[in-house]
Amino acid sequence: MTIVIDNAASWRDIAQVSEGESLALAATAWERIAYANQIVAAIVEKGIRAYGVNTGVGALASKVVAPALQKRLSRNIILSHACGVGDLVPARGVRAIIAAQVANFAHGHSGVSPRIVRNLLAFLERDCIPDVPSRGSAGYLTHNAHVALVLIGEGNASVAGRSMSGREALLEIGLEPLVLGAKEGLSLVNGTACATGLSSIALLRAKRLLEWADAVAALTLEAAGAQVAAFGEQTLAMRPSPGIQAVGRSLRGWLNGSGLIAAASGSRTQDALSLRAVPHVHGAAREVWDRSAQLVDRELASVTDNPAVSGSLRDPLVVSEAHAVAPALGQAADGLTIALAQVAGMSERRIDRLVNPLVSNLPAFLANEDGCNSGFMIAQYTAASLSNVNRRLAAPAATDGGVTSGLQEDFLAHPTVAANKLLAVIDNAEYILAIELMAAAQAHDFLAERGARAPGTDAIYRMVRDCIAHYSDDRPLSWDVEALRNFIRTVDVSQRPQALSSP
Repeated sequence: MTIVIDNAASWRDIAQVSEGESLALAATAWERIAYANQIVAAIVEKGIRAYGVNTGVGALASKVVAPALQKRLSRNIILSHACGVGDLVPARGVRAIIAAQVANFAHGHSGVSPRIVRNLLAFLERDCIPDVPSRGSAGYLTHNAHVALVLIGEGNASVAGRSMSGREALLEIGLEPLVLGAKEGLSLVNGTACATGLSSIALLRAKRLLEWADAVAALTLEAAGAQVAAFGEQTLAMRPSPGIQAVGRSLRGWLNGSGLIAAASGSRTQDALSLRAVPHVHGAAREVWDRSAQLVDRELASVTDNPAVSGSLRDPLVVSEAHAVAPALGQAADGLTIALAQVAGMSERRIDRLVNPLVSNLPAFLANEDGCNSGFMIAQYTAASLSNVNRRLAAPAATDGGVTSGLQEDFLAHPTVAANKLLAVIDNAEYILAIELMAAAQAHDFLAERGARAPGTDAIYRMVRDCIAHYSDDRPLSWDVEALRNFIRTVDVSQRPQALSSP
């Protein structure tokens, strides 16, 4: 399938491109790109003073650059701004960044030549992935600069998984190094494509994670003999919340027809909060996700290049603004990070309730022979450790600020840092949910005589057992954790049979 962008892309478009779909632009988008490029040429011809076109950048904005040096300025911006460090961004992340950058150029206010956009699209089409270090961006600049390096035949890249120099990569896919014109260097490093692209991937992964969080919690609730009256539609309606209602419907659907739940009815006055408050925590996260998705879509609908060009060839306009600064995007990523850290933290607490012999009414640590076998004792340690890391990562990036470029850029919103933290928390949350899923399935192995599972949870249990066997201290437990984590990452649990839908 080919994703076609006209006026604005959505986060789903960017996420789909990150996973391998092709990207194309509508004819009207190409017209806007070409016209904006002509406006930049008019600005140069008329000698209109414009930031990054015929001046330096950052604190050097007052330094005029002669016409003969404007192409050199564009190239030098790429080389000097390519100063990222650390591990490389995964291929899907680089694809998302490129897709978001193309979407920004498609608005027609950047002024780059159509050839630049065609070459970026060729990177996506021909699996050319520039080497982009993951750290060093305060919001934009460094990630985009490393992508741009390959456009001019510098840097490094992989083509179809093979590493090579940027020049070799261009040759491999049939392109020549570009000689950049006025403003093009600045436009290639500018905008919020990095944070927007990474946030789009995070939204896709978070959506799947939240669906799995309900399913995994349902399997645990059933094993724990939860009192599901707390999840009744009228009961939950006492607290008006679309998220709570959605999770309530999800849990009722998964647990509908459970013999284990029926057998446990009335056995306790109320459950522990890690069981009873699942709709509240998961529901809050769903609402934060909804708001975050709206903000990322708004970012993709925005021009985030500075300066922005507009007007006509007779009367070209160039305006310096602050659209490359994205506090809302950083706040959205920070908010979703907090919400998912809380979802994962509650999952870790449910793991403890499954393995802890003081509260589980199950074999200690779900071991076949306690004493000789440790069972899931240390798996809960791992979940607790990951939850601890998530709590630290949940500290907001958007409030950190900072001063750069000789006081010219004296406020930083850190949306890229926030997006990277969000992705790291999702990584940890996937592992924690995998451990809970593993422990819940093991718990059900000891409950066969107490009652039947619901059709929904039985489907989940059987999928788990198709993936990993019952655990008897007979193999490294990390193998099972990795297997179930990959299972959660790749299986869309929301696509369950209609018969399993909530009543």
